[in-house]
Amino acid sequence: MKRFLTKRDLKFKKKQAIYACICIILVVGLYFIFNRKEKPVVERPIVCVQPVVQENVEIYGDYVGRIRAQLFVEVRARVEGFLERMHFEEGSYVKKDQVLFVINQDQYRAKADKARAQLKKDEATALKAKRDLDRIRPLYEQNAASQLDLDNAIAAYETAEASVGMSKADLEQAEQELGYTIVRSPISGHISERLVDPGTLVGTGGKSLLATIVKSDTVNVDFSMTALDYLKSKERNVTFGQKDTTRTWKQTVTVTLPDNTVYEHKGLVDFAAPQVNPKTGTFQVRAELPNPEHVLLPGQFTSVKVLLDVRENATVIPKKSLIIEKGGSYVFVMRRDSVAERRFIEIGPEFKNDVVVERGLAPGEMIVTEGYHKLTPGVKVQVAPEDISQEENKADNDSSTTSK
Repeated sequence: MKRFLTKRDLKFKKKQAIYACICIILVVGLYFIFNRKEKPVVERPIVCVQPVVQENVEIYGDYVGRIRAQLFVEVRARVEGFLERMHFEEGSYVKKDQVLFVINQDQYRAKADKARAQLKKDEATALKAKRDLDRIRPLYEQNAASQLDLDNAIAAYETAEASVGMSKADLEQAEQELGYTIVRSPISGHISERLVDPGTLVGTGGKSLLATIVKSDTVNVDFSMTALDYLKSKERNVTFGQKDTTRTWKQTVTVTLPDNTVYEHKGLVDFAAPQVNPKTGTFQVRAELPNPEHVLLPGQFTSVKVLLDVRENATVIPKKSLIIEKGGSYVFVMRRDSVAERRFIEIGPEFKNDVVVERGLAPGEMIVTEGYHKLTPGVKVQVAPEDISQEENKADNDSSTTSK
C-alpha cells in the first residue's frame, strides 16, 4: 500500500477535480437556464383618442307651446233687430268687407229718411233766415231798421244754421245705424259656425255675438320660459324679443307636430313679457310662424325648440370622454410622450353628443374618448390601431393640401 502519491497521481487527481468543478458549473448553469422566469412585459393600455376642436355651437331650449291665431275677431251686431239672412258658408274663408249677415232694416231706413227730411227743412229755414238778414243789414246801415231788428235777424240765422248742423249729425247717425244692419267681415280669414239663427233678435236686447273669424295664414306660438333662462340669456348678452343687428343669428323657433314630425317653416321670437309671473316663476314669450297651408291649428299644443344662443369658436369635446365625480369633471389628456394626464375642466352647455368646455383644455390637445377606465394618472398609453390609421390619413390629407 502506497502512503505517498506520485507526481503522476497528483496530476491525475488535479484533472479530476477540475473536470468535477466544470461539471458542477455546467449543471448549475443549465439548471438556471431552464428554470429561470422570464421578466414580465408591461403592456400599455390601449385607448381611443380624439383631438379637442373648436366650432360654432348652437344652444337650444325645449318648451311646450300653444298655437294662437294672429288675429281673432268676434263678429257682433251693433244695432238691435231681427236677423234676416246669412251670406256665408260656415267654416269657409271669407274676405275683408264681405257681407256676412243682414239685420232687418225697416226701422233704421225710416229713421234715416226722417233725419234726411228734417235736414231739408232746417236747410230751408236757414236759407230764409239768411235772406232776411241780407235784407235787414242794408236797411240798418241806412237807419231804416233798428238794432233790435238786426240782432233778431242774426240770431234767427245762426239758430237756423245750428239746426242744420244738428240735422246733419242726426242723418249721419241714422245712416250709420242703417249701415250696421249689413254686417261685414272686418278681416280676411276663416269664419266659425253661426252662433245665432235667422229670425233671432240680435243686438242690444238680444244676442250680439254672431260668429268669430280667425286669421291663421300667420300664427303665433306662446311658450313660457323660466327666470333662470332670462338670467342666463343676459349673461350671454341676449335679450328675448328684441332685434339685435350686431348678432349674425336670429332667435328662430322650430315646432314639432303631434305626429313627431318637424314643421317645415321656422318662426322668429318677436315678443317677451317684461315681467315674471309671480305664481309660476315664468315669463311669456311669443314667436310668429308662417302657416300658408293651415297645418297649425289655433289652440293646438306643440313642442317648441328655440335657438337661445350661438357660441362662436367654442371648445368642444365628446360627452363620452367626460368623467364626472364628486371632486369635479375631468378628462384624460394624452401628452406627446404618450403619458395619460388627468385634467380637471369646467364644462358648459351640452348639445347633441358633445359638451362645451369653458376652461381647462386647448384646441388640438388629444383626449381619451374610450378606454379611460383602465387608466391611472401618469401611465403610458397606446393608441388604438384605428385611431392611428385615422391620424395617419389626416396627416396625409394635410400634407397633400399643403402641397397643393
